[in-house]
Amino acid sequence: MTKPTSNLLDSGPARDTDPDTGTDTGSRDRKLWLWLAVPAASGLGLGLVWWLLAPGGLNVISGNPALADPTASAGRLPRDLVLAGLLLLSGCFTAVLLDSKVRKPGHGIRTFLAVLGGAVGALVAWQVGLLAAQWWGPASSGGEGFSLRAASALLLWPGATALVTFLLTLFGLMGRQPEAPPLAP
Repeated sequence: MTKPTSNLLDSGPARDTDPDTGTDTGSRDRKLWLWLAVPAASGLGLGLVWWLLAPGGLNVISGNPALADPTASAGRLPRDLVLAGLLLLSGCFTAVLLDSKVRKPGHGIRTFLAVLGGAVGALVAWQVGLLAAQWWGPASSGGEGFSLRAASALLLWPGATALVTFLLTLFGLMGRQPEAPPLAP
């Protein structure tokens, strides 16, 4: 008599599964890296939006022709504030997305990757804005063109992500009822 064999297509390497949820931990690890990649990639769009909205770029917000010149000193602060506002908004949005995943395992690594992704995304947004100004903006001499004067604005995205995530987690923990001790027999 022959021994029955299992289907060769089904018999692959054993997968690591989470004993609590029964899900494949490999797919969970792959999804964790999205917390780094998505903020970093969204820096491309933020850099273009910065150039479109800021004085010295396309200047869509004010439309003031006096601020359209990238070398005008009156446009430096508003230009930095536009990027700072975009990065702050992105950090808060990232933190709200993180808060929806707080009860799932791996919250600490997700937060770390999101903060790191925000830092990379801020750097990408800054460089893409400068590149857009070189490609589509008026020619400028030296470092007096479309630029970021306050480099500390680049810390707003990761800083806002970390702070708002901390506050949302803290408020969530404060709102929970304490667990009752087990009843003694």
